[in-house]
Amino acid sequence: MVAFLVYIVAFVAAWAVVVLSRRRRGKFPPGPVPLPIIGNAFQIRGAPHKSFAELATTYGPLMSLRLGTQNAVVISSPEMAMEVLKKHGQAFANRSIPDAANNHGHEKVSWNVIPADSAGWKRIRKLGREKLFSHQALQQTEGQRLERLRKLAEHVCGFSERGQVMNIGEATFTTMMDLVFSTLFSIDLTDYGAGNKEFREHINAFTRYAGVPNVSDFFPVLAPLDLQGIRRKIGYHLGSLLDFVDGIIQKRIRERKESDYRNKNDFLDTLLDIAEGTEYELTIKEIRHFCVDILIPGGASAATTEWALVELLLHPDKMAKLKVELKNVLGDKRIVEGSDISKLPYLQATINEVFRFHPVAPLLGPRVAGEDTQVNGYTITKNTKVIVNFWAITRDPSIWKNPESFEPERFLGKVINFEGQHFELIPFGSGKRICPGMPLASRMSFCMVATLCHNFNWEIEGGIRSKLHEREDVFGLVLQKKLPLRAKPIKI
Repeated sequence: MVAFLVYIVAFVAAWAVVVLSRRRRGKFPPGPVPLPIIGNAFQIRGAPHKSFAELATTYGPLMSLRLGTQNAVVISSPEMAMEVLKKHGQAFANRSIPDAANNHGHEKVSWNVIPADSAGWKRIRKLGREKLFSHQALQQTEGQRLERLRKLAEHVCGFSERGQVMNIGEATFTTMMDLVFSTLFSIDLTDYGAGNKEFREHINAFTRYAGVPNVSDFFPVLAPLDLQGIRRKIGYHLGSLLDFVDGIIQKRIRERKESDYRNKNDFLDTLLDIAEGTEYELTIKEIRHFCVDILIPGGASAATTEWALVELLLHPDKMAKLKVELKNVLGDKRIVEGSDISKLPYLQATINEVFRFHPVAPLLGPRVAGEDTQVNGYTITKNTKVIVNFWAITRDPSIWKNPESFEPERFLGKVINFEGQHFELIPFGSGKRICPGMPLASRMSFCMVATLCHNFNWEIEGGIRSKLHEREDVFGLVLQKKLPLRAKPIKI
């Protein structure tokens, strides 16, 4: 009873502090009137990105909400996104750290959440940019990508020869993970269809639970109770991934001590060389979490490829256009290389449209205001959570003609790309916190879609069903397809 009264008093006190601070700090962006204590939490029903988008039609592209005791601002237009991510990028450079991230010390070393002005973030970011995702690094790993694409084609060919239906998402996930594992550790994750189900579930579950609205974030006083069990669930899946990676690291450390060890020249050896040197202060713990930070978003490329195949199979005319372009440019060449992408404008337009129509990260990565900041005449107060609703931008009819239609043609002849400078299309974010793996993820999406479409025709299991059914998704940090795409390949 005493504990209950303490929580009630804490709720009322927190609510009073929020209300008084808002009155004291100037003109807050417009938004729905919050209820005492709970704020606007009950107005966020179902998928948050859709609820935010619906509210924004009333309150505008710069909208304030109060979620429990937490102030939040939702951005729903390219102009406001540019204000927050570019013009005032320094003030909004840091991530809003959810309670569930407080697991296994991840919040202290993960480059996804540690402050952008910290030495650790700058160090890890520089390593990723120079050693893993630079143009030179991607050129050096081109052979590995081609080998993984050949394995994907051979795997699909087996289903074609047997006349069997296959799970496309599972195959593309394995291809992407095999590429990441070979780049990081010089190993394959697993053979196709055998043994990677548990690993994939850890990745998918982490991204799914990390996106669930959490009462522990709305009311920090309740965080120790973990009422929804989100911190516990994420802790299990994150811990399993960390243990998996740690086993690889410890094995490599033992191997490096042997007299006949030959450097594998992969990313892990690079990191261990750095950890043993004096230029950087890099710990094994940081290496472990850094590798997991790379593995988790790796599944996003697989999701993009699966969504692309969904739309192309639902739109045979678009598939036919893509096949003609691939045939004209590639001829009898079976595997698409990175250097081919610039010669394939319809492929580029198709992937751009997938990024728009099925944004993998609908709310990007929430930021937090580092100081009181004036945006478009309104005050966003320090510690306010800032959410960029990229999904709402992609569905705005004032930006996109027929936004609910899948039309790659809208990108043909347009000077627009997804690299963070055109704010109507920022699937990887923008500014200091733009996804560092964008060059690798986008290249693999192009190449996987091209390989699957150039070498095979496809028949959806059970014929083309309702488009709405095939487009059903599950909200999280990554919008995953609710039901896997199953189709039968027919070798060309």
